[in-house]
Amino acid sequence: MRKSMKTSITLATTGALVLGGAAFGISTANAATPNVQTISSSSEASKIPAPVASVPEVKGGNTAVALDKGFTDALTSLGLTPGVSGDAKLEDGAVSFPITAGSVTYWSPDGDYRPYVQGLLNHNGSGLTLKAGDTTVTLENFVVNPGSSKLYGDVLVNGEVAASNAYLFSLHGGTLKPLQLEGDNAILTGTTVHVSDDAAKLLNSTFKTDAVKGGLLVGTATITAQIK
Repeated sequence: MRKSMKTSITLATTGALVLGGAAFGISTANAATPNVQTISSSSEASKIPAPVASVPEVKGGNTAVALDKGFTDALTSLGLTPGVSGDAKLEDGAVSFPITAGSVTYWSPDGDYRPYVQGLLNHNGSGLTLKAGDTTVTLENFVVNPGSSKLYGDVLVNGEVAASNAYLFSLHGGTLKPLQLEGDNAILTGTTVHVSDDAAKLLNSTFKTDAVKGGLLVGTATITAQIK
C-alpha cells in the first residue's frame, strides 16, 4: 500500500478544500477520480457527478502544524523531546513538512457526493521525532488521505523500521477556515490533527507508559500548496 501511495502521486488537501476552477487556473474537465470506489456498471458510474475542479500536479509547498500546548505539555510530562528528521523544520512552536507530490480532485460540498475531496498528499523524506533517553521514535514519510480523514506514515525506532504506512493521526475539518489564495499558493488552515489509537498504542509500548491517549490534540494544520 505504501508503494502504491508513493507512485500514484494522487493527493488531496486536508478536510474540505474550498476552491474554484477559475481561481486556481486549473482544468475542470475530464478530471481524474482517485480513491473512488470500484464502479461495477455504467449505471453506477453515471451516479458520480462531474468534479468541480482538478489540480493534476501540486508543484510544492508544505504542511505545517502549530503544536498545541496540551500536546507539548504531555510530551514534557513523559520526558519526551520533539524534533524533526530529513527536510522537516521545527521553529516558533510549529513543525512543517515539505509537500513532495500530489494532485487533487474536488466535488462541490453542496452536493451529495462524498468524500468530495479525494487523492493523496505526500511528504516524503521528512518527519517528526520523539526522544526519551536512548530511544528515538521517528514518524516520517507522511501521506494525507482526506477521503478517510487520516494521515499515514512510517515509524522507526532508533532507525529501525517498526511499522510501514501506519495510521498515525486523524484529521478533523470542523474548524477549517475559508481558502486563501496568495500568489501561486492555495492556503488552508484550521484542520486539527489528533493522535490515532494505533499511534497511541505504539508510543505507549515503545516508551513503557500508558499516558498517550488516542484523540490527543497535536495541533492545527496549515497547508500551503503551490498550484502554479
